[in-house]
Amino acid sequence: MTTHPPVWVALGAIPHVVEYRQIGSWTTRIFRAGSGDPLVLLSGTGGHLEAYSHNIAALAEHYAVVAYDFPGHGYTTHADKDLELADYVEHLHDLLDTLDLPWAHLSGESLGGWVAQKFAAAHPDRVGKLVLNTPGGTMANPEVMDRIRSLSQAAADDPSPERIRSRLEWLMAEPSTVTDELVAIRQTIYARPGFAQSMRHILCLQDPNIRQRNLMTPEEFARIPNGALVIWTSDDPSGPAGEGMHMAEQITNGRFRLITGAGHWPQWEQSQEFNAAVLAFLAE
Repeated sequence: MTTHPPVWVALGAIPHVVEYRQIGSWTTRIFRAGSGDPLVLLSGTGGHLEAYSHNIAALAEHYAVVAYDFPGHGYTTHADKDLELADYVEHLHDLLDTLDLPWAHLSGESLGGWVAQKFAAAHPDRVGKLVLNTPGGTMANPEVMDRIRSLSQAAADDPSPERIRSRLEWLMAEPSTVTDELVAIRQTIYARPGFAQSMRHILCLQDPNIRQRNLMTPEEFARIPNGALVIWTSDDPSGPAGEGMHMAEQITNGRFRLITGAGHWPQWEQSQEFNAAVLAFLAE
């Protein structure tokens, strides 16, 4: 396992801006670093931009990187209604407009990959390439959805180190990759007044009926314009690698990459391999 510096040591070592911008109705936390073509990083359900702290420095050597907290997530405004994919897509569209970005490459993990696909299908003129990292959008496994809902809501209702660690360890192939620092970062976010109710609205996508109407369609896959790298892992708890292979097959110029020794966060667990794969794909 690679040893990484503390999250904000790594992020603080590169020139960057952290700001809060009004994006539609959401006061949104945004991290920016680097220069070049824009690359937007989108994290997963209940996540926050620190999920990419092992990647931003390497990516920012070549791209203008934007990482942000979704509506209802991280330090962005809490959700006061259920959030479906159209809400996240609208927010991303408004984010690009606010930052004066006509287009961007998108790299999304889990929910972030689902949002990236939906956005590319809805706004093909605003995207470059997609990196879809253990993405959602095609699966509706009741056992997995129940596990995500129960672990996530328990951590938000009682943001103790033990509950937070249980939620994070579920994501990882090796529990030791969940550092005390990562637990503390997420615990601080989840302990914010009102976050537990926000989590309930975030988790609406774990409801079978709501999830079903938000899944990707063949027509949406066909509208993704510039190809995608679908990254799956050897130990992803959300579903088998075959799901990622099938997704890549449905996207024109889609390709598949398996990363071993990782669960749902290969960008964190196997960051060097992840960074190299992303940079090689985007440079083609």
